[in-house]
Amino acid sequence: MLKINQQGKFDCNFALITLKQSIMKKLISSIFIAFLGGVAAIGANYYIGYHNNSESGKDKLIKASKPNNAANVQLVNFTGRTSSALNNDFTVAAELSVNAVVHIKTQSEQNNLVYDPFAQFFGGAPRQETYVQQGFGSGVIISKDGYIVTNNHVIAGANKIEVVLNDKRVYNAEVIGSDPSTDIALVKIKETDLPFLIYGNSDMVKVGEWVLAVGNPFNLNSTVTAGIISAKGRNNIIDGRKNPIESFLQTDAAVNPGNSGGALVNTTGELVGINTAIASNNGAYQGYSFAVPVNIVKKVVGDLVEFGSVQRAYIGVGIRDIDAKFANENNIKNLKGAYVTHLTAGGSAEEAGIEVGDLITSIQDVAINSVSELHEQIAKYRPGDKISVNLFRNNKELNLPLTLKSLENTTLLVKKTEKVKVNITKAGVAFEEVDKAEMQKLNIANGVKISSLTANSKLAGAGIKQGFIITSINKNKINSVKDAEKTFNELSGGVLIEGIYPNGVKAYYGFGL
Repeated sequence: MLKINQQGKFDCNFALITLKQSIMKKLISSIFIAFLGGVAAIGANYYIGYHNNSESGKDKLIKASKPNNAANVQLVNFTGRTSSALNNDFTVAAELSVNAVVHIKTQSEQNNLVYDPFAQFFGGAPRQETYVQQGFGSGVIISKDGYIVTNNHVIAGANKIEVVLNDKRVYNAEVIGSDPSTDIALVKIKETDLPFLIYGNSDMVKVGEWVLAVGNPFNLNSTVTAGIISAKGRNNIIDGRKNPIESFLQTDAAVNPGNSGGALVNTTGELVGINTAIASNNGAYQGYSFAVPVNIVKKVVGDLVEFGSVQRAYIGVGIRDIDAKFANENNIKNLKGAYVTHLTAGGSAEEAGIEVGDLITSIQDVAINSVSELHEQIAKYRPGDKISVNLFRNNKELNLPLTLKSLENTTLLVKKTEKVKVNITKAGVAFEEVDKAEMQKLNIANGVKISSLTANSKLAGAGIKQGFIITSINKNKINSVKDAEKTFNELSGGVLIEGIYPNGVKAYYGFGL
């Protein structure tokens, strides 16, 4: 039994050893065959690639064996426009913006006339009640020496304007000028070396581009929200009675009360608009907000600094948008542009040869697709500027040179110093005539503007502010500075003044002389 068992164990061990040797031989053979196959494949691929390169000039190979051969090596970097589609990191733009956006706090005295029927029966004047109203908004520093752009409605009627920087420094600001038609105002603080935002180009802003809204909503300082440009050329946003010039950038970046006057910036931190309004049924953000394009802002600010008032140019046409129905009725093949409905006699368009029925399609090679876009482009120029107008007439394209004029059909620029001012010493107030353009915007037929008030003036004591336009005194219309002078020199006792501020707010004041 023992012999048989030993032989069986020996046979079993021998079989296992033979099996292992066989497996090792097969494994080594497989590895060797795979290696030879790989070498063959690499060689064939190199030959085919090199052959194709030599024969057709396509699919060029840069040989790894010649890394120092400059002729075969090319460094390539992307040089296209840095757009929001490629850059959704807003940290740099936010850091630049928050330091250049300020918090604006205003105080204004509001006056209400309280009528007492019993006192009026005996000839008594209405009683005046005065209270202080506070307002809040935002502004954007646009120069290191303290110029700040904001909305006109933020500072209108204020007798005190306080500016708070992002680093908590506080300054009193003076008003350089304002423009109710675009809702833009310029104020200044006395400081140097301030952080500021540089102007972008709102004509180049594209729908879908990322933007940031920076401001102080609900007094929450230095708030940054992000969104995209959801539309351009929006109008019918501001009260139409103020004759607004509108071509707003629409965005879905969250904007709320307190954001007015704040910055709309692109992803590189350039200013592309001034946040102005929101579309809302409850007074708070509901999805869409609107900003004045920076190209309009830049023009208005430049005029206010240089002239003290906006030098507004007009093309001298009545225009309307077109739609498919109107185009079909008038045999118009191009649905883009602004249709000319009438011409101003002696205006720029008439002199240039534009006719009723023409379709204006571009100004200075900037495409015009709507009435609001035409207004936006014309708002960038001054009277006397020469522009090029492209239009369609009878479905044929024409190009006409045109010299823009003012509302008075002149090319003259008007400075504040050119306006006539008369001091009324008895009342401690100075008046100036109101130009026709402003009267038309405010829908008034007469009036004189208060250009300055002395500290002890009865009018100032009643709460009347500089810039107020007096339309009547004791129910008598005031048509000129001479009328105002004569009336005030003859007045005594109770006085009732009616008028309107440049922002369209009507007011009544009662006091005694």
